[in-house]
Amino acid sequence: MTDLVKGLEKLLGVISAAVLFLMMIITAVDVVGRYVLNQPLPGGFEMTEMALAVLIYAALPLVSMRREHIVIDTLDSLMSPAVKAFFNKMSDLICFLTLSGIGYLIFRRALRVAEYGDTTHVLKLPLAPVAYVMGAMICIAAATHLVLIFIPHRESDSLGPTTT
Repeated sequence: MTDLVKGLEKLLGVISAAVLFLMMIITAVDVVGRYVLNQPLPGGFEMTEMALAVLIYAALPLVSMRREHIVIDTLDSLMSPAVKAFFNKMSDLICFLTLSGIGYLIFRRALRVAEYGDTTHVLKLPLAPVAYVMGAMICIAAATHLVLIFIPHRESDSLGPTTT
């Protein structure tokens, strides 16, 4: 199972890095075109929007796998390890339920977007694939939290390597 998780973590990391690099290229070409050639990149904003959606949703399972969500630990010093463990499991359960619900809603929306044939305004790129990727990434993040319920939580805990 750990090989699968490490492979998924690596794949999502590569996807996130590639999308971020693509966004950098799109922005650079758009800025140079706009200010040097007085001709902005047609659809540059649309491509950046779609890439940003993929980047955010592809990174969400990584954040979940590494347990790097934002936490407020003001009261941690006042709690026993058993109470902390209980709250960690409850937070993973709440994240699982919430992300599962959001995933369901996004997939419903993706089906409607595909059915209607929604596209971007300038480039006429279909929006359904982006919506499906968003739904899939949310579901992977939800599944990650389901697994994390059964794994002991430690401050430096991670399902995969955070450094290589």
